[in-house]
Amino acid sequence: MTISVCNLSMIPIRSGRNDKSEMVSQLLFGEMVECWEKKGNWTKVRCTLDNQIGWVYSNQITQLTEQEVADYQKESSYSLEVAQAAAAANHFLPIPMGATLPKFDGLKFEIAGTTYSFPGQVIAPQQITPSTELLLKLAKRYLYAPYLKGGRSPFGIDSTGLVQVLFKLMGIALPRDAYLQARKGELIDFFEQARVGDIVFFEDGNGHIDHVGIICEDGKILHCSGQVRVDKVDHFGIHHTQLEKYTHKLRVIKRLLPSELELENAKHKEEVKAKSQLELFK
Repeated sequence: MTISVCNLSMIPIRSGRNDKSEMVSQLLFGEMVECWEKKGNWTKVRCTLDNQIGWVYSNQITQLTEQEVADYQKESSYSLEVAQAAAAANHFLPIPMGATLPKFDGLKFEIAGTTYSFPGQVIAPQQITPSTELLLKLAKRYLYAPYLKGGRSPFGIDSTGLVQVLFKLMGIALPRDAYLQARKGELIDFFEQARVGDIVFFEDGNGHIDHVGIICEDGKILHCSGQVRVDKVDHFGIHHTQLEKYTHKLRVIKRLLPSELELENAKHKEEVKAKSQLELFK
């Protein structure tokens, strides 16, 4: 089995080996896949982020060496720009938000043997402190992105892709499908106990979880329905502002992020621990 990387802006992952097959997801720049088998112009892959399986064009991914895989896993950052061009020696490449920049040193990164300069805003996994403030700040950068089934970029995205990429930027890996995402996190029993940053899942007429969004301030939810938008939400579900009716039925609420108080307490404990360790050497 080999590991390859997406070194194009983004590419489709399809359910079958033709362009008419459903796009089940997308690979963003810098994301890696395990290559399972090759048939004709297509390669069957499994995404290392979420285990999504599908088919991609073989010429849209590039095989990595074992050392490159190790380096990319250890030294990568995430782009926080909605879109920003990376410059190589003889070409430019648009980099979407949520893309992974291997071996980024603050000015440039290297991928599959090509070095790019990148002037945009990035975040490194080791710098991430997951918080509701950061989550909502990044989530609002996706506002008005058009709906695209299987999409994961500001140029086309679906509800589960939106939540997945946002939590990737928090340093938290989530599955691709809503019903699998709903298995993660702490269960919140009542809507009244929900807080900003919680993930809310909704069901279709057959009781299947098929939609997800993130609770914002003032009893609202950010989600993707036609476009990334903000609507009202309560214990019944999502109330569409323009249509003036409920469009999604609430199923379950999950919490993945700590509260600001919990973050502060954890920080205080680390400071006390560090101080105690220093006392030992006096």
